[in-house]
Amino acid sequence: MAKSLTSRRLRARIALLVAVPFAVSLAGCSGDDVELNGKIFDAVGLNSGSAKSAEPKLAARAPLVMPPNPERVPEPGVPPEVAASEVATLQDPDKVAKTSRVELERQQAEYCKVHYEQAKARGDNDADQASGPLGPCRGSVLSAIKTWTDSGESEE
Repeated sequence: MAKSLTSRRLRARIALLVAVPFAVSLAGCSGDDVELNGKIFDAVGLNSGSAKSAEPKLAARAPLVMPPNPERVPEPGVPPEVAASEVATLQDPDKVAKTSRVELERQQAEYCKVHYEQAKARGDNDADQASGPLGPCRGSVLSAIKTWTDSGESEE
């Protein structure tokens, strides 16, 4: 029994003598020596060897442009005076779109009254195909849903 105990200790010491130099040689390898190749590793940031420069590449800016008449440039800090007539001539795109939408709805109502409602009253079966500026005149579930959802909006 004593012999088996000493042989185990001897084997353990031999294993330790083999493992220590092996561990020391592996300790000389650092994580910087490992290079993972592939675009996915570059995207994740695991491959620092081919890392892109930290400074982003920017397009060349246009040079500064001086005004043609330097006497017309206002003093810094002084708000420019805008004539009331200039402000009145500005067109608000939202207002223009709103008025054009109202006009389109009016045209749709007129078109559908003539080509759909009156044609249906005469018994014309082709009246279902009538389509005005905003779409078909014939009501559907989707047009009803659109009408219900649009009616909840507040108009200014």
